[in-house]
Amino acid sequence: MNGRGRRAHFLVAAAGGAGRFGLRLTRTSALLASAAELAGDSRTRRRGLLGRARLEPGEALVIAPTQGIHTFGMRFAIDVVFVDRRGRVVAIADAVPPWRCRFSWRAFAAVELPAGSCRAAGLVAGDELDVLPLG
Repeated sequence: MNGRGRRAHFLVAAAGGAGRFGLRLTRTSALLASAAELAGDSRTRRRGLLGRARLEPGEALVIAPTQGIHTFGMRFAIDVVFVDRRGRVVAIADAVPPWRCRFSWRAFAAVELPAGSCRAAGLVAGDELDVLPLG
């Protein structure tokens, strides 16, 4: 629990630091993202990936807290991984095209990745993600 009576979450290591961090799939130790950013405040959650032409391989945007995302105004498809507070994958949406919405009522956060990233990593529901601070 934190000072506000809320349970801690897997993103605590990322929330305290500035800049980027990695995301690792614990089952295989595969790196899902080597350059993840946290959109953890109202301004960065609203902006999301808007204005970007693409996500490069290895990049990710983690939006927390949230139970849903939209791709309105985006120019490219993305994979979306919904995770609970522990970092456990509760839902995966592959190659979500622009002008769509995706939700998971069990989610604490959404990880947005380049389309095809989840399949390439072999990610499945029930997997857990770890935050890797970058030095």
